[in-house]
Parts: sequence; structure tokens; C-alpha cells
Amino acid sequence: MLVVAAVMVMSLVSFIANAEGEMKPFFLASTATGTVSDKVADVKRSLTDNGFVIVGEYSPYDAAHIIIVTNDDLKKAAASHERGGYVAGQRIAITKVADQVQVTYTNPTYMAVAYHIKGDVSKVTGALNTALGAIREYGPADGMNADDIAGYHYTFGMEYFDEPYDLAEYDSYEEAVAAVETGLAANAGGTTKVFRIDVPGSEQTLFGVGLSSASTGNKYMDDTFIMTEIDFKTTRSTAHLPYEILVTESTIEALHARFRIAINFPDLSMMGSNSFMNIMPTPDAIKTSLIKAAGGEEEEEY
Repeated sequence: MLVVAAVMVMSLVSFIANAEGEMKPFFLASTATGTVSDKVADVKRSLTDNGFVIVGEYSPYDAAHIIIVTNDDLKKAAASHERGGYVAGQRIAITKVADQVQVTYTNPTYMAVAYHIKGDVSKVTGALNTALGAIREYGPADGMNADDIAGYHYTFGMEYFDEPYDLAEYDSYEEAVAAVETGLAANAGGTTKVFRIDVPGSEQTLFGVGLSSASTGNKYMDDTFIMTEIDFKTTRSTAHLPYEILVTESTIEALHARFRIAINFPDLSMMGSNSFMNIMPTPDAIKTSLIKAAGGEEEEEY
């Protein structure tokens, strides 16, 4: 049923991708010598000069800084359906790898297809390419076409886009948003607020969430631990972070980690030294933290 739904969605969104091309989740913008702090101001200036609004930034671990941006085109795309809010924020990362400083960012076109957006975000992709550069798309060795991305799940038994975590339910959109604000301010479940984007024309608010085990003692929900296990290639995919919570009407949800991680790392091995096996408890650990941030109650398992 979910596969059929994904195919139907693609009839609406396939035109936002290069019809004959394959896409990857990230762009490498540039490489240089120096430090992360040397590049941050220049990157932020280039983003704002090209029409982007910076809504948040954080350093999840040493030698990494992430900036989140939005603009009117992204907000319009996010409003295209009731769960489209995930596309509202695009992520730019500055990462020191050995002697190299890498500037990378999410590919808006890839993300729009993954999130079933009904609209064209090519202007956003072009604006980021202009602002920061675009040496190449990267991620898996082989890209995926729009049909494969829209209907993506890692393997049998793992979740699709349409199978998110249900974190909490409230009586109104306003009450749900307030609950997330309260939870993040209290660092509930080891969370911290990185950004907030309200989507005009819809009852959607997207929150960016940093995750730290400092207060939980559970490394499997921790940004640093997770990225150490999955982000090991020469060109880093730091812009995978931060995780998101989406308020849509009176419901609070988040993408299931088995989808959220896999859509950005589709070639991550199931087993081995850097693999899903090493983070097997992570999906449940992240869910627990996000439920606490949303003020929800975790269902007991029998």
C-alpha cells in the first residue's frame, strides 16, 4: 500500500528533479585550508547575500559547525502538503577533516522528492549552488532517480517517509508548538533547540533538535556518537544534522530514524565496522528523547 502511495506521489513531484539524472543527498561546495571558524562568517554572508535567512546554527562536536537556512521558496514548498515542513530548513556544514575544511550542504531537490513535496525547488538548489559553490553531489557511490527516492526505504521491514514517530497529540496546533518549546527549553531527553521555522499558509512548525547524551547517559541518541559510526568517508556528511521535530496541526511527529538516517546514507552497510548494526539501539533511543521533548508519553511494550 505504501509503495502504491509513493508511486502516486511521484506523479506530482517528479518534475522537480532532473528527469534523466540521478541525485545524491549532499553537495560539496568547497575545500580549503584553515579552520572552521575562519569559514563561518564568509559562508553566512554568502547565504544572506543570496536571499537566505539563517534560522539557527550549532556545533554538534569539535571541528563541525552547522547553519540552517530557509527562504520563501522553501516555505512555499513546505506548505504543499501537511507533512511537507521537513523541507523548510536546508542545512550547511563546515567541517574540518585532517588538514581540509569542507563546506557542504543538503541537496534541496533530493530532499524535496524524499519528502513528497508538490512543487519546484530548483531555484533554491540554484541559489545555494551560487552562494556556496557546487563541486559535485555526493553521498552514495551511485545516485537514485526521483522514483526511487520518493518510494525509498532501506530494506524490507524498515520504514518509509509515511511512517514517522508519533511523539504527542494536543488539543490545538498552538498547544503543540508550546509543548515543544517548553520541552526543548528544559533540555528534555537530552535535546536542545537549534532552530524553529513556522510555515505560512499551514499549521506546521519545524524544529531543529540537537541530541546529547550528557544528561541521558545513553550514547545511542547522541549526535557525536551516531556520526562517528555512520559518517566516516573522506567527504563528510555533517549536514545530516540536526534532527527535526515537526508540529503539524495538533500532532507532533518526527521522521523515523531508520528512514531519516537511511535516506541520507543509503549505502550504509547493514553489518560491519561502520554500519546500522553498530547503532541498532539508536532509533528507539532517539524516539525516547524526542517524545520527552514533545511532552508525550512513551507506550509501554509488552
